Amino acid sequence: MFQAVYLDKPADRLEAGIRALPDDALPEGDVLVRVEWSTLNYKDGLAITGKAPVVRKYPMVPGIDFAGTVEASQHPAWQPGDRVLLNGWGVGEGHWGGLAQKARVRGDWLLARPENLSARQCMAIGTAGYTAMLCVLALERHGVLADSGEVLVTGAAGGVGSVAIQLLARRGYRVVASTGRIEAAGEYLRGLGAAEVIDRAQFSAPGKPLGRERWAGAVDSVGSHTLANVCATTRYGGVVTACGLAGGMDLPATVAPFILRGVTLAGIDSVMAPLPLRQAAWTALAAEIDTDKLDDMTRVIPLAEAIPAAAELIAGQVRGRLVVDVNA
Repeated sequence: MFQAVYLDKPADRLEAGIRALPDDALPEGDVLVRVEWSTLNYKDGLAITGKAPVVRKYPMVPGIDFAGTVEASQHPAWQPGDRVLLNGWGVGEGHWGGLAQKARVRGDWLLARPENLSARQCMAIGTAGYTAMLCVLALERHGVLADSGEVLVTGAAGGVGSVAIQLLARRGYRVVASTGRIEAAGEYLRGLGAAEVIDRAQFSAPGKPLGRERWAGAVDSVGSHTLANVCATTRYGGVVTACGLAGGMDLPATVAPFILRGVTLAGIDSVMAPLPLRQAAWTALAAEIDTDKLDDMTRVIPLAEAIPAAAELIAGQVRGRLVVDVNA
């Protein structure tokens, strides 16, 4: 038996609770992992609260991330005792996920845990931090370097934003953080490496097709009007990486930034990213993440608190990262 967050939808009514489940209830897969730590990302919050149709079938154990130790394997790459982590691949959406003490998954979805990071630290990074690194790598791949100019990070106090600020600042970029919680989060964001903190209000309302050029690059986890306004104020030849939709899935923009200023809008997908890109991101994270700052931006909760914490996350009341001790 193992404990898990369990979602079901009888009579079209979402029910979320902690349940003891037998091992034979686990879905098919060629690797059984004893989970040590998981985490709450925005997508997990949507799944647990039902605020968006993230879950594709019920019942479901949510949790798009986990880190743990292989307990049994029929996959040639993995042996019992191997330390592994997982991000995405539809886990927690269409396949039972990591907010549980055990997970059975396809071995092709797993990565070896970096030797210098604990399971807890890997989950403090989680999909949010891994996505942030994918954004940083994309900026550099498109030619936005530390001396190119200012880089804007929207949703800065959230998980993706917090890690992105830290990574960009470490690489020498001048980072401007956009948040709706300036008074509460300003000191926190500057501590992560933001050179300036600005109010998100200037991006959240409908704007003009083009605005004053400022950003050499941007990491946007908000979408909607925010993303449109960021594109409209990005400098000639700049790059905007889009990785989230906290403000909405729509994009009320014009083509003006792209055809008049040569702006690049780079989509960042962490769920189905190919293995070489995942490995490159985690290798860079293991080498560059400041674990002291990571600890400062992380709050640890037991499995039983994952459900109420999901509601806090969706309400914008969570700063930084939430790590779940599934065995507490």
